[in-house]
Order: sequence, then structure tokens, then C-alpha cells
Amino acid sequence: MKYKKFNQQIIKLIGGKDNVQAVVHCMTRLRFTLKDRTKADTEAIKNLDGVIDVVSNNVAYQIIIGTHVTDVYDELVEMLGITEQNDNVQETKDAKKNVVKAILDVVSESMTPILEPIICAGLLAALLSIISLTGLISVDSSTYKIFDALRVSVFYFLPILMAMSSAKRLGASPYLAVALAATILSESINGVKGLTLFSIALPQITYANSFIPILLAVWFMGYVTKYVKKIVPATLQYFLTPLLIMLITLPATLLVFGPMGYYLGEGIIVFFNLLMKYVGSWFVMMLYSGLQPFIVMLGAGNFIMPVVASLISSNGYDPAFISSCTISDIAVGGAMLGYFLRTKNSKQKQLFGTVTLSAILGVTEPAIYGVFVKFRRPFIAVMIGGGLGGLFAGLTGVKAYSIAWGLFGLPAYIGKGHFMNLWLMVASVIISFVGATVAAFILGVPADKDADKQVEKNSSVTDKKINTIPLSSVVSGELIQLSNVNDAAFASEAMGKGIGIKPNDNQIYAPIDGEITTIFPTKHAIGITGESGIEILIHIGIDTVELNGQFFELDVQEGDRVSKGQKLVQVDFAGINKAGYDTTVMVIITNTNEFLDVIPSTNKKVTTNDLTMNIVLS
Repeated sequence: MKYKKFNQQIIKLIGGKDNVQAVVHCMTRLRFTLKDRTKADTEAIKNLDGVIDVVSNNVAYQIIIGTHVTDVYDELVEMLGITEQNDNVQETKDAKKNVVKAILDVVSESMTPILEPIICAGLLAALLSIISLTGLISVDSSTYKIFDALRVSVFYFLPILMAMSSAKRLGASPYLAVALAATILSESINGVKGLTLFSIALPQITYANSFIPILLAVWFMGYVTKYVKKIVPATLQYFLTPLLIMLITLPATLLVFGPMGYYLGEGIIVFFNLLMKYVGSWFVMMLYSGLQPFIVMLGAGNFIMPVVASLISSNGYDPAFISSCTISDIAVGGAMLGYFLRTKNSKQKQLFGTVTLSAILGVTEPAIYGVFVKFRRPFIAVMIGGGLGGLFAGLTGVKAYSIAWGLFGLPAYIGKGHFMNLWLMVASVIISFVGATVAAFILGVPADKDADKQVEKNSSVTDKKINTIPLSSVVSGELIQLSNVNDAAFASEAMGKGIGIKPNDNQIYAPIDGEITTIFPTKHAIGITGESGIEILIHIGIDTVELNGQFFELDVQEGDRVSKGQKLVQVDFAGINKAGYDTTVMVIITNTNEFLDVIPSTNKKVTTNDLTMNIVLS
């Protein structure tokens, strides 16, 4: 095994085989569902040779590997011993995860494995369009029809692909799930009018090209499987269990989950069609093209794929999202080219050049995690370039006729009998690329200086005559840079510059003399205004607003004057962690723009007496 040692290290550092509920992969990352994330040594995993970064959020625990992730995954699954016996995932899922997050988790992880045939079908459709328009092969020829059958079949039999992909994740047998999908796609059921079951009239439903009905049906099958296995004697399991599962699940699918999923899917299509009609595709495309890197950082890039599949199935094209993905990816490549042209550092040139090519080809994770998170300014460049390209594409009505993105996916924009849609998409991509390149070049590459030296330099008020205000740590623990916090709103510095601390103590202290100006009702966040008008937000944990004040005991009230080092709140971090929330404490200067600079320290370990930031006033 080529990656045996690497995978052994990963398995050990994520808490062992027994801590893995499920694992899938996308183009560059392994996506784990772990039973207990606290067992994973994230920092150690980040330091492994071959790991680009680690993203841990409400979607999944994701280890960014690179474009060879498929080879790593194949060996990893074998080493984990994941088989059909690992099918009771649903039973062991974290009970604290709310319904919406659980649904998004399942949809994303189920879509990831089947992207491969979907992308294949999309690129094949683009190739066939070129061949037919050039006259090399007639659309009426047997050769064309044979290859076109592959394109059509992938989408027609999408329920079967989804059944296979989601079964283990939902605790069902993949083979029974596929049998169910094949049954509802049969000529006796699919799109047939006037059917009855137990004298109950069934609505006419076309199950082909859909994914929601079978996803709901397989979810139900998982629960039925668990129940049937409990009541059927062990000696009869092999014979009775599959039969009972199908006898229960098939009627439930036709009577309940099929119609429910069908109309839910139709509702999604209607919603997005109305959004395009009354708000405008230009707005949707501009927004999505500019913000996609943030979506990728959250590990949510695949959430839109089911919507795209439904739109193409219904309309024959996707009016927004696939085009926006390509425009955004090209903008990422443009931003990296701008950095490549601007930097004089040979090592940086090599890095920027490498990730430029991968982003243009549609794989942006190396750029996002290798460059964007570190330098941050490329996010602005992509928002400018991607936004301009998306705006142009929306205003000119660009459509994607199949699921394919990146430069190789451009033929997917050839319309029936004409090339105008393709040229408009090419123009959108050029605008995006050039806009992001210019923006990145102008914004420049932040100097790669040692932050501690900057702190020391700027703290020397007497020698350099720089007026600074130091902030001490609000809690003892491990200091991390804000860009490494598992929350995009904080990591992107959208709320201001600051730092994060992984606490090892339960008491939060004031980092400066000042006044308590804000205490959130849920007690998880406190605002302090210090000297020179410094506005400080202490945000305790990520998404802890959902705890409604549980695990927090306040020692201060709004309007209180506090001194540096004074206790503000007692926090049960163990309870927060057990409830499934990230305990990182963020300290943010919310009015960062009013000061010359905010310089964080890079000390790894801090106590409440240690310096964490310097606010440079002048």
C-alpha cells in the first residue's frame, strides 16, 4: 500500500477506527463523521506531511489532502475495515446535531461519491455537442446514440446512484436500497398514471432523474432495518429480514415518501425559478461567484449539486450555479496569478504558480487552504473578479446545459445549434480572471513577517515612538491565529481582527480596563469598550448561541466598570464540548478600521497575564 503509513497516522490521530462513523471523499479532502471529535488531535494532523489543512465544522471533520485523495481514500477504507456491517451509522449519530444540520450532512456526503459519473456525463454531453455541431458524427448515427445513452442513463438512473451512495450512511443495505430504486424506476411504476395500492390511488410520479424521493425512502429503510433485525430471530434473519424490509419500505415509498420527495423537489425548482424570474439570475450569480471560496471553506460546496441536478432535469439547463462555480474557480486562479506576478519571493512564486493551474482546472482547495487562509486578501480579489464575472453572466443569461466546471467544462455551454451561450460564458470567465488578477496585484502580498517580532517592534513605544495598547489574554490556553478558527465569519476577519484561544481554564477575564457595553442574552458573548474607544468582543465558543445560556455564569452586568484581569464569566467548557460545540474563545477588535493596526501575538501557550494583541493607535 502506497499510503499505508500515512493512513495509519491519520487513523491514530482521529481517535482510532472505533471513532469513525463514516468517511467519504470529494476532489481534495477526506470527510469524516466522527463519534467524538474531541478524540481527534487536529493540530497533529495538520502537521502531517501530506496534509494541507483540517476543517472541522458542523458539516464534517475534513482533512484536506490534495487531488490524489481518491488513492488515499481507497486504502484508508480498506484499513478501517468498513463493510456492510458498518451500516448502523444513523443509530450512533450525535444526538445533539439538529435536524437541518443532519439533513445537510447526509445530502452532502451522499452526493460526493456520485459526482464522478455526473461530471463524466456532463463532459460527455459537452463533447457530443462539439462533435455534432462540427458534423463529424450525425446525431442520428448509432455511434452518437450509443455514447449519448451514457449521458442520459447517468441522470435517468440517478435514484439508483443515490440509493447506493446513501444506504450505508443511513443504516440500510446498499443492495436492498438499489433494488428499491430499480423498482420505482421500472416501467410498471415510473410515470405510470392510474396506479392503486391496496385500493389507494397513487399520484403519477416520474422517479427518473430525481434524488429526493429515494433519499427519503432509504432513510426510512434504515429505521425499518434496525427494527426488523430486533424482532426477527437470528436463525431466520437471512430469509425474513430482506423480505420484511422490502414489504414495508416499498408501499411506504409509493404512498408517502415518493410523493413527499417528488413535490419537495418540484418546490425547490419552483423556488429557484421564481428567484431567477423576480430577483434576477444576475444577483444570484454575482453573489455565488463572489462567495464560493467561503462556501468551500465550510465544506459545503456540494450542497448545491442536488438543486443543480433538479434544475437541469426540469429546465434542461442550470441558469446560475454551475456557471457561478466555474466563474469563481477561474477567479481564484486569477487571484493566484496576480500574487504570482506581484511577489519577488521565489518560493512564493512556485506556490502561487502551482495553485493557479489547479484552480483554473476546477480544484480550488489547494489555493484556498494553502494561500487564502494565510494571506486573506485573495478573498477580496475573488469577490471582485468573481462578482464582476457572475454579474455579466447573469445579465447576459448564461446557461449550463450539463454539470461540468473549470476550463474543461466550457463546452457544456454550447447551446442547441449555436455557440453564443459559450462565447458569453467565455467572456464571463475572462472578466472574472482578469478582474481577480488585477485586484490581487493591486492589493499585494502581505509581508510574511514573524508576528512576534512585529509585536516586539511595535511595543517599543520609547524607541519607535509608536503608541500602542496591549491586550492580555482573557483565558489560559493555546493561542491560535484567527484565520485558523473554525468559523468563516471570524476567520475571514469580517468582524474585525483578533485572536482565538483554545481554553484550558473555565474562567474568562477582562483583557483591559473598560466598561461592559454588551452582554448577549445567551451569555456567550460580551462586549467591552476600553481606552481610546477600543471595542472588544469576547465570543465564547462557536455556535454556542444555540445553548441559550447553558454552561455560562456571569459575574458582571451591562454598564459595569471592570479592571484588567477581573473575572467576567464562569464557563463549563467540558459541558460545552460534550454538547458537541467548539470551545474556542475569540477576542475580536470590532472597530479595527479605526486603528493603524491590530497585531496578534503568536505565543502558543498563554495565561491571563500574557500579551495576546497590540492595538497600534498611531
